[in-house]
Amino acid sequence: MERFGFGTKTGIDFPGEVDGIMKKPEEWSGVSILNIPIGQGITATLTQMARAYAALANGGRLVTPHFVSRVGSREVKPTLGTRIVSERTAATMTEMLKGVVSENGTGAEAEIPGYDVAGKTGTSNKIADDGTYDRNRYWASFIGYLPADNPRLLVAVLVDEPRGAKVYGGDIAAPAFERIAKFAITRLSISP
Repeated sequence: MERFGFGTKTGIDFPGEVDGIMKKPEEWSGVSILNIPIGQGITATLTQMARAYAALANGGRLVTPHFVSRVGSREVKPTLGTRIVSERTAATMTEMLKGVVSENGTGAEAEIPGYDVAGKTGTSNKIADDGTYDRNRYWASFIGYLPADNPRLLVAVLVDEPRGAKVYGGDIAAPAFERIAKFAITRLSISP
C-alpha cells in the first residue's frame, strides 16, 4: 500500500492536497487484515486512487499526476515513474479488473461496446462526527481505464452521498463513468 502512495501526498500540481490516513503496520489491530482490504481503517483521496489505477494501467509504474499539461509556455513533462509492481502483476490485475466490467461483474454498467474496460466499483460508509462509520451515508465510486490492454484514458468517478435505493458504486458511479468515457473517446479519438 505504501508503494502505491497511500498515506502520502501524490505531489499533484494543485493546492490543498491531503495525505489520507494509513496507519503503519505495527499500529494495525487484529481486525485490520479484515477491514483494510474492504476500504475501512484507511482513507485515500480520489487522486491517490486514480494514481494507483494509473500505475496498473501503465505497466506497474507510479507517476506523479499533473493537473495541467502546460504552465504558461512551460510544458509539464510526464516522467517514467517508479516501478512498484512488475509488468506481469500489472497485466494480471488488468485482467482481473476487466472481469469486474464483464456481464457478471459489479461494474457491468461501465461497459462500453467495442472497448475493453478495466475498472473497479467501490462503496464505502462515510465517517460520522463521533469517528464511527455512518450506516446511512456513503461514497460510491468507479475508477477505470481503457482500452484496457493499451490504456489511453483513465476516469475516476466519486459520488458523495448518493440518494435513493441504490447507493452502490456499480449502480451510481459506473454508469457515470460510461457516459464520461464515451464522450472522451469521441473527443480524444481513442480507437477500440
